[in-house]
Amino acid sequence: MSTPGNSYPGKVETYLFFEGRCDEAIEFYRRALGAEVVMLVRFKDSPEPNMCSPGTEQKVMHAALRIGGTTLMVSDGQCLGKPNFQGFALSLEARTEAEADRWFAALAEDGQVRMPLAKTFFSPRFGMVTDRFGVLWMILVAA
Repeated sequence: MSTPGNSYPGKVETYLFFEGRCDEAIEFYRRALGAEVVMLVRFKDSPEPNMCSPGTEQKVMHAALRIGGTTLMVSDGQCLGKPNFQGFALSLEARTEAEADRWFAALAEDGQVRMPLAKTFFSPRFGMVTDRFGVLWMILVAA
């Protein structure tokens, strides 16, 4: 048994389940943030026949997106309907204020602005927006 501090636990990665809307989310993040699809596997491609419920053959079982230097993993999950994202936010650091403005506007499309982009004591530009899928994003420019 390992204890904290004496072994490397591996990487922690973000994995989002879009409950049937993953293809739409992937395309949205490609347009909004320039996400690159690194890998995509559909349920029909699984070697385990019981992994695919009737009607989910074309749904995304697993995909990896690269946004800047970060990998974001996504899936349709159990395809139960509306995804429910609570208790976390994804933080996206822009290099310039113009880049922050562009990303914020793109993520806000059909979403909800929680805190408009503005100058703060810790950043020349910071804001919070929930995108159309219910994912909360914090956009900031490093001070």
